[in-house]
Amino acid sequence: MIDIINRQRARKTNAKECRKFTERALAAIRSESRYVSIVFVSDSAIRRLNRQFRKKDYATDVLSFPNESEPFENENQSQLGEIVISVQRAAAQAKENGLTFSNEVEQLILHGLLHLCGYDHETDNGEMNRLELKLRKKLGI
Repeated sequence: MIDIINRQRARKTNAKECRKFTERALAAIRSESRYVSIVFVSDSAIRRLNRQFRKKDYATDVLSFPNESEPFENENQSQLGEIVISVQRAAAQAKENGLTFSNEVEQLILHGLLHLCGYDHETDNGEMNRLELKLRKKLGI
């Protein structure tokens, strides 16, 4: 199940398109997990999250929060976690890169999904970036 949650009012989002793309991306990644939440927020909200969880005091485009079971719980393999996207950053980046807003959001969803699947572009010598570019081509974004 893919939950799309809209916590902002700056820009309209298409939950049906996001859900459909996320399903395709999960299949392309070959993730066994099929449950993820995607939350659309404002710049100020993502800045607070970035400051709280990463100690970085600025708005970013996307944050990923992998599901982590408590020690007393059975590990829930079906729940990947949450992806939080700033619609304001996505709109600005789409304009800067000559993309549609929808394509930029798809790129951010894909990027977030790869993080939820354990990839980390800050430590993996380019593995995540290469895979992301390959999947963008495969998914048509």
